[in-house]
Amino acid sequence: MADDVKVVARNKKAHHDYFIEETLEAGIELVGTEVKSIRSGKVNIKDSFAKVDKGELYLYNMHISPYEKGNIYNRDPLRTRKLLVHKREIRKLIGYTQQKGLTLVPLKVYITRGLVKVELAVARGKKSYDKREDLAKKEAQRRIERAIKERY
Repeated sequence: MADDVKVVARNKKAHHDYFIEETLEAGIELVGTEVKSIRSGKVNIKDSFAKVDKGELYLYNMHISPYEKGNIYNRDPLRTRKLLVHKREIRKLIGYTQQKGLTLVPLKVYITRGLVKVELAVARGKKSYDKREDLAKKEAQRRIERAIKERY
């Protein structure tokens, strides 16, 4: 039986702003009210990034809206959250991030088998001319598809 995966949030800007080199899955250390907010879809990862600090992997700027019924148990929406990955993966990520121009960007947050996971990408920033080139390729592909559709 296939795992039921519910995608809660996507980072649409990531593919526009970065070349994606490699992806990996990580768990997130959360408190109960944060999990309830994520289940209701109140999470934003647009400006977030991950960084290795003192041998641990952390996610910065991920906004999880406070749970309405959480009162005193709610935490700061933008707090730094620890990501749960194996030590060998952290060592590999340290090697990647020490290279010039590579960063860790979350692509999506999803729930699988009751656990909240984040898909991280090792990414290289695009220059403005790379973005224009990508837009030109997309537009050319749209024209080709339109011409094929009109022909048949």
